[in-house]
Amino acid sequence: MTVIDDLKMFARFATRIRRFVRRPLDLEQAQRLIQERIAKREQNFLRLMELAVFGHPPSPYLQLYRWADCGLEDLRKMVQERGLDASLQALREAGVYLTFEEFKGRVPIQRHGKELRVGPADFFNPYLRSVYESETGGSTGAGTRIPHDLDHLGMQAAQQMLTQEAHGVLGLPTAIWCGVLPDGAGVNYVLRAAHTGHLPRAWFSHMPVLEANTEFLKQRLATLFIVAACKLNGIAVPWPRTLSLDRAVHLARWVDSTVRQHGACLVNTTVSRGLRLSVAAREAGIDLTGATFRVSGEPVTAAKARGIESSGARFYSSYAQSEAGRLGEGCARPTDSTDVHLLEGFCAMVQCRREVPGWDRVVPAFYLTTLLPEAPILMLNTELDDYGVLEKRECGCLLGELGMKTHLRGIHSFSKLTGEGVTLVGSDMVRILEEVLPAHFGGSPLDYQLQEEEDADGLTRLTLVIDPRVPIPDEGQVLAVVMKALDQGGPMSAVAGMTWKLAGSLRVRRAAPVWTARGKLMTLRSA
Repeated sequence: MTVIDDLKMFARFATRIRRFVRRPLDLEQAQRLIQERIAKREQNFLRLMELAVFGHPPSPYLQLYRWADCGLEDLRKMVQERGLDASLQALREAGVYLTFEEFKGRVPIQRHGKELRVGPADFFNPYLRSVYESETGGSTGAGTRIPHDLDHLGMQAAQQMLTQEAHGVLGLPTAIWCGVLPDGAGVNYVLRAAHTGHLPRAWFSHMPVLEANTEFLKQRLATLFIVAACKLNGIAVPWPRTLSLDRAVHLARWVDSTVRQHGACLVNTTVSRGLRLSVAAREAGIDLTGATFRVSGEPVTAAKARGIESSGARFYSSYAQSEAGRLGEGCARPTDSTDVHLLEGFCAMVQCRREVPGWDRVVPAFYLTTLLPEAPILMLNTELDDYGVLEKRECGCLLGELGMKTHLRGIHSFSKLTGEGVTLVGSDMVRILEEVLPAHFGGSPLDYQLQEEEDADGLTRLTLVIDPRVPIPDEGQVLAVVMKALDQGGPMSAVAGMTWKLAGSLRVRRAAPVWTARGKLMTLRSA
């Protein structure tokens, strides 16, 4: 974007923020909004297809429909007869879908012997204009920017309010430990909270709030502009403060003081940061009983769940995707620690078995369809790079009673790295392992492998395994080359590298890479 484009975008934000925060949602309004979206999900889907796909000739989805010989009237008839989920499954089988790599613009769409080249911006909602932007986790390839719209955040705010009510934390003193732009988690949360009138009292960022790097400085200033605009409209959004990963004990003391004063509190952060907070509290002799963590950003493994709960805190999960926003919120009567309700008024989800490159296995992959007309990015049977269990179940919690009967659990990515709550697309790391490192140190792609595993505390570690036959006198040089390659990849790639460096997540081990029983060498290997 040009400087003029940036100025126009933030002028839109300054104009619209007043209306967005002037009349905060109450619980009754939030419930009515969500139930209405659930009741009209098929109607909203067809309306979105009519306007943003069939009524928008440049849409890549329109070409997919044409290749499948499916017109708008055919689609309406199918949804009426089969229902939405069965129709989406039929469309998936007919070729109306996108793989993860196609959606990211890394490979052309190929169906029925035909080809269409696209970029991520081709999937932007043509009828909405963003008021600020963040970045998604890819480090190479075109178009990693994510537009954000206040109407879309308003719908998410209603869901956030109901989820907090379900877990008994609505209105509690809240702190967030989330990044600043280009990481959109912090800004998104405070704006949703501003729309409900339940603002966090403190905002901590694991990344520096001000950054000397020119590209980061622009994004950091955009964060401060958003906070300032809220304050000018009488909304007491807290200024973000830097809290590095090795200083989690300071947040533990904030939690301890707040619980002593108010009896309970809420902390919004990623899974790994929640675990770091719990470990720091235990080491400092601080009991976090009375605190609830809302965690997201990476899978909640059994080890991470034990680590958080051992501090006395309880937690619930949230499931989101950069382009689509909130997809699932934690069940208040879960079957396990990963159980979330699919937000059925916001999206639809189907599954399809697919072979995972680099893992030598087949998984039931998730394919997402957005239903909100306010969604800045349109997704139609779009592969999320995630898989897990999708099931219908009556649970008896508030979210289930409101109509969210579909549950997701055991969610994992099959080609993204999500250590410390930052996401890096695996194919980007493959480039470093197969091209960058051999060019610097010798050997071949067969001599390098990245293994994702948990340590004794449950923290995710990334181990770069290098065959001992590759002559490397100083292993520190390897980490320096990896960090430089990440820094040159793009904003969120640099964020991932910096976060892993600060957390000490990336380490080197001299050993022979592990081959599968079928005789395959996987560049990325998850334990």
